[in-house]
Amino acid sequence: MAQQRVALIGLGLMGSGMAGRLLGANCPLTIYNRNREKAVPFEKAGAFIAASPREAAARADVVIAIVSDDAASRSIWLGDDGALAGAAPGTVLIESSTLSVDWIKELAAAAAAHKCELLDAPVTGTKPHAASGQLLFLVGGSAAALETARPVLAAMSRDIVHLGPTGSGALLKLVNNFMCGVQAASLAEAMALITRGGLDRAKALDVLMNGAPASPLIKTLSARASAGDFTPNFELKLMAKDLKYAGQEGEQNHVRLQTAAAALAVFQQAIASGYGEKDLSAVIEALQKA
Repeated sequence: MAQQRVALIGLGLMGSGMAGRLLGANCPLTIYNRNREKAVPFEKAGAFIAASPREAAARADVVIAIVSDDAASRSIWLGDDGALAGAAPGTVLIESSTLSVDWIKELAAAAAAHKCELLDAPVTGTKPHAASGQLLFLVGGSAAALETARPVLAAMSRDIVHLGPTGSGALLKLVNNFMCGVQAASLAEAMALITRGGLDRAKALDVLMNGAPASPLIKTLSARASAGDFTPNFELKLMAKDLKYAGQEGEQNHVRLQTAAAALAVFQQAIASGYGEKDLSAVIEALQKA
């Protein structure tokens, strides 16, 4: 780790936890974040704060980005001040955001033109998993690039799964998140039906949480909704974005993701009601009040 200089671009809920893990592993770390104030605590902990993605990449052997969507990813990688412009040949570039497969393939081609290798390595987990180093990296790209980056990824993860060529990690992450979104939407609708049907909420939940429907995700979302705690561990609007990307990927592969489309409608309704920046579990509250 001491010989690998790392740049991290993005200090959202996940990036902040990842930065803490890298600093804890004594990794020479450069950070770029659009809002510099969020980077100040990491600067005090020893990170160098870059003025642009280009400057961050120029100081690194491994560059990691974790941002909100395709547009944000494009803005930090491309252009005169983008990370690609600053990356030296041979730098390993890691895109850990949840993005469309098309954009990942376009970015990989741009990286190759700069004589760099891209790994698409999105993560499963939420804010607490990032802070505790318990993320799961889903990796697409070359085995050689992964081996170069493995010590860096290991500092932030419980496991690293190499799925295959470029785009493999991005695709599985969309599959993972669309299944999570469908579960969340079904729970939200179920809770609305329980309430409006006049059932005892506590008794109904006890049956559901101790029966076949109770996946780990369902239990977590139910507990957060029951506590009325919607502090974001994973923002509701990002799930809507992931469901949209998954639907697009389904169309390109001639698979109609009908459950994803239905779940997206539920999340779009919650966003329209003002819940977009709350935790994913707030979709339950949104339907209760609809």
